[in-house]
Amino acid sequence: MKLWNRKKPHFPLLVFFFSLFLVFSILHNERSILQIQDHPDHAPRHQIPVTYVKPNRLTHQNHVTEVLDRFSTCNSTREYSGRKIAWTDNLTPEPLHGGRGESLESCDVFSGKWVYDNSSYPLYNESECPYMSDQLACHKHGRSDLDYQYWRWQPHNCNLKRWNVIDMWEKLRGKRLMFVGDSLNRGQWISMVCLLQSVIPKDKRSMSPNAALTIFRAEEYNATVEFLWAPLLVESNSDDPVNHRLEDRIIRPDSVLKHASIWENADILIFNSYLWWRQGPVKLLWSTEANSVCEELDGMGAMELAMGAWAEWASKVDPLKKRVFFVTMSPTHLWSREWKPGNEGNCYSEKSPIDLEGYWGSGSDLPTMNMVDNVLSKLNSKVSVLNITQLSEYRKDGHPSIYRKFWEALKPEQLSNPASYSDCIHWCLPGVPDVWNELVYHFL
Repeated sequence: MKLWNRKKPHFPLLVFFFSLFLVFSILHNERSILQIQDHPDHAPRHQIPVTYVKPNRLTHQNHVTEVLDRFSTCNSTREYSGRKIAWTDNLTPEPLHGGRGESLESCDVFSGKWVYDNSSYPLYNESECPYMSDQLACHKHGRSDLDYQYWRWQPHNCNLKRWNVIDMWEKLRGKRLMFVGDSLNRGQWISMVCLLQSVIPKDKRSMSPNAALTIFRAEEYNATVEFLWAPLLVESNSDDPVNHRLEDRIIRPDSVLKHASIWENADILIFNSYLWWRQGPVKLLWSTEANSVCEELDGMGAMELAMGAWAEWASKVDPLKKRVFFVTMSPTHLWSREWKPGNEGNCYSEKSPIDLEGYWGSGSDLPTMNMVDNVLSKLNSKVSVLNITQLSEYRKDGHPSIYRKFWEALKPEQLSNPASYSDCIHWCLPGVPDVWNELVYHFL
């Protein structure tokens, strides 16, 4: 009792100080929350420290950077270090209208609908183009419904410039037009060659053998239409146009110099890159790394690094001397439940476009598109954006499906289930990529 009486006088004082502390804590926390709402950058973050790397350096201290090929490997792999590409020092962002890179014209030619037009389309016959790819020649490989060839893209509030092959050749006279990218960009290149070749006499045109750089040449116009295989834009171990199916995908995230040494002398460049980044983690082998120690990063993060290295090159382009286009992601149609609820197929047996305005499938990743928009917006007028994604989203009918040459023998279980091996990624020709090239013609 005596001990209790000794402590009792101090109890109200303790309660007072504790209450005071509680009140101040609450006020402080509320103030902090308001600051974070007003200034999100003030929010506490636990992130990997960021180091900025200058891309596309010709030399590196203490070692010579080896060129990556399909035999390149990583001696070891560690976690991503947080390094980023520094390339925007002297650039100011310029909003892309609508957030997806529309034209600076008053009319948005990327917003419209597909109109059936069997009097004007196709713009060439599949069998009459000697440079047609067996991967894209759907009629040759058994597709009997040809409606996919007869659709014309019609913008809502204007018209596309009507394709004129002679006028296009005059625009290309004395120039090099080069497509740079993956197999989808190669399909667009084949489309362009097929659109152009018919007016060139056989003895005045030539095609170089299939290689990393393939060249169609028209002597009369002193012009070339070329394709450079560079599916990841930056240097990688997948740069062989034939042998690129590898267990690990390794890139130099800070260098496009290997490919740029080829493309930098072209007059008109058309780039693409997307689907190759959707195939799982990527190994990063920085140019400053002398011991083949790689880092690992998810596909979108790796693509952002590669886009930064490419953008650093593009930021130095003089648009009065060189025209640069970037083609947005080409959509896939792998899950028919997205346009036909309850159905578990894909593009197999589809014969008409999707008619739902604004349809967007899960094959076109919006976070990736927003990242690409962010990069392209900083390049101002140096790069023109060909926003083919939305217009191509409608064309579930335009893929080869089973009507193409497959490079590996199909198994009996595949043959018994056609949807299981349908190609719902690439596009039949004549078809959708022809419209992409009509857009190129429109902007040139």
